[in-house]
Amino acid sequence: MSRRLASFALAAALTAGACAPDYQTTDTALAQPEGPYRLASGDKLRVIVFGQDNLSNIYAVDGSGKISMPLINTVSAQGRTTQQLAREIEAKLRGGYVREPKVSVEVDTYRPFFVLGEVTNSGQFPFVNGMTVQNAVAIAGGFTPRGQRNSAEITRQIDGQTVTITVPITYPVQAGDTIVIKERWF
Repeated sequence: MSRRLASFALAAALTAGACAPDYQTTDTALAQPEGPYRLASGDKLRVIVFGQDNLSNIYAVDGSGKISMPLINTVSAQGRTTQQLAREIEAKLRGGYVREPKVSVEVDTYRPFFVLGEVTNSGQFPFVNGMTVQNAVAIAGGFTPRGQRNSAEITRQIDGQTVTITVPITYPVQAGDTIVIKERWF
């Protein structure tokens, strides 16, 4: 089991075992997503090749997790950081196209997140770095009168596996997450 999946499972176990309705915890595994941002389908990237304006552009990560650039065709972006992708693009350009290429990659637009269930406006929304479940619910128009206000379910892809856990509303959201607000019974 990978470290990311293990810490997500630890977070699930800690929140599932919590009896207090407010899900307050000081565990750092719940406080922050682990590691740098990983690219995936739906992200749009600003790639700058210094001194090569015709190669610098905004590229979308397609459904297979790749970007397509002039001269070097496709480059796999899935699961990589922006720095790793920049080094890969440099290596491909160095292979006969550009002498000593310098490449910068940054996320122009993050892939969206989704909010379903007992919120005013379910749907897909643009991701903003640093948001929590509570922020996501606010973007979706707030809770319905029957919405459970102290926890939510998050479904996330971790190392190619789909994982769903129940988390407090202060839990950080990642791009691509699906958040479900359950109905409360009293």
